[in-house]
Amino acid sequence: MVTLPRVLVAAPASGHGKTTIATGLMAALAARGHVVSGHKVGPDYIDPGYHALATGRPGRNLDPHLTDPSLMVPLLLHGARGADLAVVEGVMGLFDGQIGGDGFASSAHVAALTRTPVVLVVDVSHASRSIGAVVHGMATFEPGVTIAGVVLNKAGSSRHATEVVRAVERTGVPVLGVLGRDQGVSAPSRHLGLVPAAERDEAAAALDRLAEQVTAGIDLDAVLDVARTAPALTEDPWSPADHIMRVADNSPVVAVAAGRAFTFRYAETTELLEAAGCTVVPFDPAHDRRLPDGTRGIYLGGGFPEVHAAALSANTSLRADLREAVLDGVPTVAECAGLLYLCRSVDGHPMVGALDADAVMTPRLTLSYRRPTLHGDQLLGAAGTEATAHEFHRTTVTPVHGDRPAWSVDGSAVGFAGPTLSASYLHLHWAGHPQLAQSFAGAVAAAGPHTGAVAVDVLPQEPATTERLDDPLRHHGDAELGDGLVDLAVNVSRLPRPDWLERALAEGVAASTSYPDATAAHAAVARRHGRGIDDVLVTAGAAEAFLLMARARRWRRPVVVHPQFTEPDVALRSAGHDVTHVVCRAEDDFALVPEDVPEDADLVVVGNPTNPTGRLHPAAVLRALCRPGRVVVVDEAFMDFVPGETQSLAAHRVPGLLVVRSLTKLWSMPGIRAGYVVGDAAVVADLRVQQAPWSVSTPALHAVVAATGPQAAAETYGRARQVEVHRRVLVDGLAELGVPTAASSGPFVLARAGTGAHARLREAGIAVRRADTFPGLDDGWVRLAVREPSVTRHLLTTWGVHTACT
Repeated sequence: MVTLPRVLVAAPASGHGKTTIATGLMAALAARGHVVSGHKVGPDYIDPGYHALATGRPGRNLDPHLTDPSLMVPLLLHGARGADLAVVEGVMGLFDGQIGGDGFASSAHVAALTRTPVVLVVDVSHASRSIGAVVHGMATFEPGVTIAGVVLNKAGSSRHATEVVRAVERTGVPVLGVLGRDQGVSAPSRHLGLVPAAERDEAAAALDRLAEQVTAGIDLDAVLDVARTAPALTEDPWSPADHIMRVADNSPVVAVAAGRAFTFRYAETTELLEAAGCTVVPFDPAHDRRLPDGTRGIYLGGGFPEVHAAALSANTSLRADLREAVLDGVPTVAECAGLLYLCRSVDGHPMVGALDADAVMTPRLTLSYRRPTLHGDQLLGAAGTEATAHEFHRTTVTPVHGDRPAWSVDGSAVGFAGPTLSASYLHLHWAGHPQLAQSFAGAVAAAGPHTGAVAVDVLPQEPATTERLDDPLRHHGDAELGDGLVDLAVNVSRLPRPDWLERALAEGVAASTSYPDATAAHAAVARRHGRGIDDVLVTAGAAEAFLLMARARRWRRPVVVHPQFTEPDVALRSAGHDVTHVVCRAEDDFALVPEDVPEDADLVVVGNPTNPTGRLHPAAVLRALCRPGRVVVVDEAFMDFVPGETQSLAAHRVPGLLVVRSLTKLWSMPGIRAGYVVGDAAVVADLRVQQAPWSVSTPALHAVVAATGPQAAAETYGRARQVEVHRRVLVDGLAELGVPTAASSGPFVLARAGTGAHARLREAGIAVRRADTFPGLDDGWVRLAVREPSVTRHLLTTWGVHTACT
């Protein structure tokens, strides 16, 4: 008899917050001093990574299909050895399992098998009393499943929460806690689901915040009381030594792929190998230059090589070593990500090349349980050996199998196999099929050590030189472009313009038989920011606004904060002013210190977010620049790329404050010069006097009305969020290549690339924005436009090959 307090966290459907609440409970209980064991129902390998981070113990999976229903309790007890309690995260909806399986492998199935009480997480954001009916139905739907408590997630207010609590309490199921809406603790998504915890440098800090919120919102003592109602278990814990024979006493090394690109393997896989006498040694294919010393076997598990293709491709030394090892017959198992890595290429990025196949991304997700059989005698066993597995990928491999396929799945041959190789998309949980581990371990014990390939690194290059410019301040990103060059130099969205904007532009062209009338555009901008008409001036883009500003007054001491867009400098200089520069430093993360601005400055110009650094200055810092007798101009040309436009000053009524906005970047219309100034009416009046009649064309005026209207407001956030996700791909990829970047809130990233990187990338067919034309930066920096992930990965792969010497 084993007493193990435990709960299973489930939900009516996906998206209710199971991962957030389950992981938060693990972290909060661990922070209280409890030893917590984390488990996940189903084959998923991403959530257990968060569980491991929260508990400090390996995350474990409980899957009746991948192993066997009879192993659920033994595997639970094995994973929970030495723990005070276990928290099990469910999968999908509580009763959702294999299609056609009548709930087989569902959360409810595992809860019944392990006699574990269920804590139901319910998203209440779109209902109130109806949640009571949902809980009642879930609690009475299937005998043998006990819903012992409910956590209400995403409550809109205390009144809303109170209404839901009353409804749920009528069912007799206690409410254990309430959490409000908080996007700050959700994990970012990727094409296969959540981003693995190993790839999130900020994951630990996010878990700390989540633990604090769970502690504040959920009665942890009540959760523990529920966990203690779980009955004692009579089964014996699973032990790897009971399922595999020891085959070696000399501890042969099995090299196991790890790092950010290979985050998935079931914990029991390596435990079985160790029980067989093998020594498991992790290696990072993105950074390690060769396989571990004495390697006799290789295990390449799951992960995202397509996401980290640049770093994997750039590591030519390890690729050569691994290719030689596989071709020389070192026993190798490759599952999914491992299969892709052994191909010649992934989406055009060079990989190991041990398999005569290529992999590409596709829009279609393959997600399914499988029941494969070994196609022929091979590394993992004899022909006809049956197994259970799952697939989870958005890539395809061509050809789908080699001369010797690994498996037969539903009558089709898949994968690549041989006496020392098994490579396919299939993920197998070896605790359910220890004979596969036994076969692999036996081959490892019989193999000789890999001696290693000659290192093949990119040879150092002579530093490329960047062309000198006669007037650096007049250099802009479009000057970097050329025939055949991939454009990462121009900060304009490449999304298609919305239909409503195309119609507005067409209507503007049709109305161009008359002189432009800016009345409607001024009214639209005023409505957009809650300002009066006198506070607004529509301009031919931000560039015209800076020209008007330079000529509006006889500035005694104009100051431009750098590094930033250089047109304000050019405009002031052309108007005959001497400009003072205040330079923000990289070592301070390009933060602005208001005290650095000279007290006698009567004009201060600063960007927010700043081009090219991407720095988003706090609104309070910029307001601190304002004082009597001074005009402060904030260039918010890229503020609409910031979700929610946090830190914008466009609605702030402060004497002397002007905000300049551009509408051309987010809405993909740089040729339509459309922008505006909003702020102190007295200063706007001075700019208006300088503006030439009809300087803003009729199509541009129509675009202003459309781009400041309700349709634009509804779409802006989504576009900004997409840029945010794509920027993360770029920043993470550069980090893997060891390239520092400045924290950015814009559609661009400033990277410390090293001397000559700009020129070498150009020679390799990629245009990036040189940064030495910005005061305060030198030719060791480049600015990179945020593009869709496929373009970013092409950049990263090229970078890894062509900028090795910086």
